[in-house]
Amino acid sequence: MAISTGIWIGATLAATVAQTARNAMQGALVGEIGAAGATQVRFIYGFPFACIFLAVICLAGGERPAAPTWAFALYALAGAVTQIFGTALMLWAISRRNFATGIAYTKTEPVLVALFSVAALGEHLGPAAWAGVITASAGVWLMSVTPGARPPQPAPGDAWRAPAAGIGSAALFALSSVCFRGAILALADGGFLVRASTALAASLAMQSVILGLWLALFDRPAFAGSLRLWRASFGAGFMGALASQLWFTGFSLTSAANVRTLALLEAPFAQVVSRRVFHETPAPREMLGAALVVAGVAALLASWG
Repeated sequence: MAISTGIWIGATLAATVAQTARNAMQGALVGEIGAAGATQVRFIYGFPFACIFLAVICLAGGERPAAPTWAFALYALAGAVTQIFGTALMLWAISRRNFATGIAYTKTEPVLVALFSVAALGEHLGPAAWAGVITASAGVWLMSVTPGARPPQPAPGDAWRAPAAGIGSAALFALSSVCFRGAILALADGGFLVRASTALAASLAMQSVILGLWLALFDRPAFAGSLRLWRASFGAGFMGALASQLWFTGFSLTSAANVRTLALLEAPFAQVVSRRVFHETPAPREMLGAALVVAGVAALLASWG
C-alpha cells in the first residue's frame, strides 16, 4: 500500500472519530442555543485552532501558507457556504430524531460526492469502488428508514421532515467536500499538509464572517448563548477544527468520494455513542445496516489494492 494511501486512510478514520465527538457536542448545544447557535460554534470557535494547525505545520516543515488563486477562493467560498447550510440541516434532523439515526440520514452523501466529483472535477471511480460506495450507502439508508426505539416519539410531520432535512444536508455536504478538494487542488504551492491547512483556515475564516454577521443581524441570542457556554463551545470548536484538518488532509491526497465513503464508518461509531451516551437502543435492521457499511468500506479499500 502506498504511503499516501495509508495517510489518507488513517486521517479519514481519525476524522470520523473526531467528527462523531463534535456532532455529539453540537447536538447537546442545540437545546441550549438553537441550531443556528450550535452551527456557528463549529466555525467561529474552530477558526483559531485551524490557524494554530497551519502555523505549526508551516513552522515544522519550513514552509509558508500556499498562495491563493481566484479559483481557490471561489471553490473555498462555495464549500464554506454549502457546509454552513448542511450543518444547520443536520443539527435540525438530529434534534428531531435520535443521534445515530440523525447522522445516518446524512450518509447518502458518498454517492452524491462521487457524482459531483465526476461533474465538477472529472474524477471517476472504478467498478469495485462504486460497488463499495453503493453498498455502504445502502447500509446507512437501511439504518435511517428503520430507527430503533427512542424517546420521545417524533412530532407530527417530522416523520418526513427529518429525513428530508438529513438528505438535504447530505447533498450540501457532498457539494462542500467536492468544493474543498477543488480548492486544495487549485493551490499550486506547498506540500499536501500545507495546502490542506491553508484551505481549512481560509474556509473557516469565510464561515466565521458569514455566520457571525448573520447571527449579529438576525439571531443575537444564539451568539450570546455560545459565549455564555464558552467551555462547551470551545470543546466543540476544537473537535470540529481537528476533524476538518483530518478531512482536508484526506482530500489533498485522494478523491473526495473515497474519503467520504470510508467516513461512513461514522454511522457504526454513532451507534456506540447513541447507546453509551444517549441511552438509545438500535433496532436489528440498524445493526444490519451497520454491517453493510463495513462491507462497503471493505470493498472500497480492496479496490485500492
